[in-house]
Amino acid sequence: MRHIAADPPPFFHRGPSPLARLAFFGLLSIVLMFADTRFRYLEGIRQAATIVLYPLQRAVQLPGEALMWVGTYFASKRALDEENLALKQDLVAHSLSAQEFARLRDENVNLRALLDIQKRYSGAATAVEVLYTGRDPFTQKVFVNRGSDAGIRAGEAVIDELGVVGQVTRVFPSMAEVTLVTDKDHAVPVRVDRSGVRSVFFGAGAGRPPELRFMAPTADIRPGDRLSTSGIDGIYPKGFVIGTIDHADRGAGAYHEIVIRPAVDFSRLEEVLVVRTPPASRTAAAEEPVK
Repeated sequence: MRHIAADPPPFFHRGPSPLARLAFFGLLSIVLMFADTRFRYLEGIRQAATIVLYPLQRAVQLPGEALMWVGTYFASKRALDEENLALKQDLVAHSLSAQEFARLRDENVNLRALLDIQKRYSGAATAVEVLYTGRDPFTQKVFVNRGSDAGIRAGEAVIDELGVVGQVTRVFPSMAEVTLVTDKDHAVPVRVDRSGVRSVFFGAGAGRPPELRFMAPTADIRPGDRLSTSGIDGIYPKGFVIGTIDHADRGAGAYHEIVIRPAVDFSRLEEVLVVRTPPASRTAAAEEPVK
């Protein structure tokens, strides 16, 4: 078997030793650095190398810059999404606060108007809050949060700051039923403020406007005339607004239909006032002659 030599070929042993080459190139580097610093000999070479190597440098930097841009984009997008979410939450909170403020402001205005009516009214009056409307679609009723425990009695009139609402028809210990003046079985004696003509206000039920009935052909009424309670029934105090005449159809010397626009918006009832005419007022109303 032939022996294979482990020593490298003589070719690699030729030339200076590695230490000598290290010393030579180190000394050359120091000389070039001194010459470049002192005399700027390599400035042109450096500029040329920079121009030549710039595309390569940009090509090497582009992937890193692209990754950095993508990371910055998603970080900015996430920050914007979080900021938008926080702003939306703040907007909703402020919107709810603004709506609550508007509701409380309107409620305060209504309560002030009711208190003003209560001060001007000589009879007993109790402020109540509307709980809900009646379930029967063929009747016009609401339920309030005070009953016999608060002194509410059947037959008492109910008003708000705009005018007449209705009449208490049933009373329970802690709540009461109020029949609205628009109910088809409800009637209220009224008078025209402008001319003093008296008539009877009749409700027509859900979806239909109330009307005046039994009007004389010569009655002095016009569209836009305001109607108020006459007080002759002893239930509704005299002088409370109930509505205005919307239009009056007249033919052959007689009134066929006199439609009334109620003063109260029954779809937005919240706080109302339960009042009753003092006994003396009832007696005077009963004795007053009818025109």
